[in-house]
Amino acid sequence: MKGIRRPSHHRSRGPGRLPGLLMALLVVLGLSGSTAIAAPDGTAQQAASTVRVPARAMDAVAAMQPSWNLGNTLDAIPDETSWGNPKATRELFRTIRAEGFRSVRIPVTWSAYQATTAPYTIDAAYMSRVKQVVDWALAENLYVVLNIHHDSWQWIDDMPADHDGVLARFNSTWTQISKAFRDEPRTLIFESVNEPVFEKATAEQKTTLLRELNTSFHEIVRSSGRGNTDRLLMMSTEAGTPSQNLMDDLYTTIKSRNDRNLIATVHYYSWYPFSVNIAGGTHYDDAAQNDLDDAFARMRDTFVARGIPVYLGEYGLLGWPDHNHPSRVERGEALKYYEHLGHAARLAGVTTALWDPGAWAYLNRETQKWTDPALFAWIKSSWTTRSGTASFDKVFVEKSSAITAKGLTLNLNGTKFRGLWHGKTRLVEGRDYTLFDKKRLTLTARTLTRLTGDREYGVNATLQARFSRGLPWEIDVVTYDTPELSNATGTAEKFAIPTKYQGDLLATMEATYADGTNAGPTDWTPYQEFNKAFRPDYPNGTIILTPETLTSLRDGEAATLTFHFYSGAKVKYKVTKSGDSVTGTAVKGS
Repeated sequence: MKGIRRPSHHRSRGPGRLPGLLMALLVVLGLSGSTAIAAPDGTAQQAASTVRVPARAMDAVAAMQPSWNLGNTLDAIPDETSWGNPKATRELFRTIRAEGFRSVRIPVTWSAYQATTAPYTIDAAYMSRVKQVVDWALAENLYVVLNIHHDSWQWIDDMPADHDGVLARFNSTWTQISKAFRDEPRTLIFESVNEPVFEKATAEQKTTLLRELNTSFHEIVRSSGRGNTDRLLMMSTEAGTPSQNLMDDLYTTIKSRNDRNLIATVHYYSWYPFSVNIAGGTHYDDAAQNDLDDAFARMRDTFVARGIPVYLGEYGLLGWPDHNHPSRVERGEALKYYEHLGHAARLAGVTTALWDPGAWAYLNRETQKWTDPALFAWIKSSWTTRSGTASFDKVFVEKSSAITAKGLTLNLNGTKFRGLWHGKTRLVEGRDYTLFDKKRLTLTARTLTRLTGDREYGVNATLQARFSRGLPWEIDVVTYDTPELSNATGTAEKFAIPTKYQGDLLATMEATYADGTNAGPTDWTPYQEFNKAFRPDYPNGTIILTPETLTSLRDGEAATLTFHFYSGAKVKYKVTKSGDSVTGTAVKGS
């Protein structure tokens, strides 16, 4: 996908005038097809909507697929633009709808605009702003999920020590939200609270406290009347975690409510080592894939198979994409994760909401264009079909050695391999490549010689493996030599290792002492966290060790760093901290 379609400014025609009693009835049923939005002069207007909400909660949640998060906006602290995003506009929701999304989650943090003492009044202007944003999304024929977001750690987390005070504020918050939005159509869904943790409580206390909040939320919304009598309501597990015991607790709470309009919600950010690139999680390997499969199987078996719909309120990778820093997760490995997640969600019958923190992560809200259109193309494709991938998206050819055949393993994912292309030229099986057992793809030495050309370091050519459906898998042919590191001096606040990357890419850093114990800020694994403990600086030819890593080192004792590169190369380096001084020494022959 080379870009996005520009959003349409066409408005579908409204339902026209209806008798007051009929309109009121349609509002209660969530079928009125219209919602009030604010005009430029502040007056209320009616915007057309063609959404018809299915009666069954399971069908309604299915109709919400796919979903998108307006992250780091109304949930930002202390105000809407504090975390780097522009104010939300109706045009933004036009774009989201045009790009194929059918629902949006609008996280809201209320604390900065709410009194901290009873009756915990929410500022009227802020409530009006939230309503304006919600109504814009509804008017663009999107389902909307509205919640209490970062309040969960700002004041709700104090519930173990201040039970009555927190419960009173929580109840007041939902009483005010329920009243403000009770005439909205049924396309508006309420979510009780985002990722509640209760950090200072025991596991048993956490279960009790969350059940109390979810139950109180349900009772308050239902008792507020009008459109809230059958509005779809969403309840979360502790921290949004999809572990079996926490989902069992949520299932018990939902079943005790005896209400067919309830939805379970959890979040999923992949297997942690892969999501942040720590503990050797450099590839989307079996451990990461199994973690995802198991999580969605639990969602299906605990809820969906028992008649309770699941809305995956957030998914993505932690800290990825981050266009301000080197990517923690190798691009092709990330694409495999997104492709797999879409497939697993469809199998489980789960609706997925992409967490988009804005600030140029996924959708650039200034330009209304995707920061990485190809990445979004993979996400979008996963909503409806599978795509073939491979064991990696690069073939490394060493410059200092004679060129030999190199291979990859295709992950067919239920597709059939249709061939390999270089630009518009289709490569010939048997001459340019061989295919063993329908999935072991090997590029011949002759082909690699042609593709690498003058053998400049870096990507020399990009191939496409095409399949019977889905997107083609791109394979970069890369010329490299083992990276070279040089001696350096610095301080505990600033230290960089001069590095000749020579076409290679840094995957991870392993850190140990001579006695075999782990070095670095993460003591439970020798493989330190990408960007947090170290990061490559490709333009300036260095590897940066962060102050967090340097200050964690034992004084006067050398730590051995092993840098792993995606070509498979490993290079050792010794670093010693003495007071505030840091000395680094390349290990020859490593």
